[in-house]
Amino acid sequence: MDTREQTEASKMKNPTTAERKSDRELVVTRTFNGPARLVFEAWTRPELMKRWWTPKSFGMSFLSCELDARTGGAYRFVFAIGDSKPMAFFGKYLEVKPHSKLVWTNEEGGEGGAITTVTFEEKDGKTLLVMTDLYPSKKALDDAIASGATNGGMSESLGQLDELLIELGGNAGRA
Repeated sequence: MDTREQTEASKMKNPTTAERKSDRELVVTRTFNGPARLVFEAWTRPELMKRWWTPKSFGMSFLSCELDARTGGAYRFVFAIGDSKPMAFFGKYLEVKPHSKLVWTNEEGGEGGAITTVTFEEKDGKTLLVMTDLYPSKKALDDAIASGATNGGMSESLGQLDELLIELGGNAGRA
């Protein structure tokens, strides 16, 4: 492996941490090697989100990705695993501050799903992402953790986002 390959590989080794902060709150953090503008765009542009959001190891296909990333806008993602019936995930954006914050509802559960807040803090060309999920109950968070989607799946997805940022030139124009 040459120096360039080592440098590219080390860029992708940012760890994802997931920590339960209370009975209802889970916080996931990760640093990305790219400006907040690019990281935010990857979360708000359908053509980019489709490239990283679903963990490859889950064998999911992203069938459709509709999002209107503005305060009051909505999103709807439809996935399938193999020949299974498609699954839809949807909600509304409660707050959108370009390049710094997204807040949305998760409404597919029907009983008042989690509220997700994602912040993007840039420093020296890197972006600290903090994603907080506030679940309606302890049981809802317990179920989410048991499914594996809150840690392993999210860690893999965020790793795929790291790869996409490298492809997009995440460090381009860095001072």
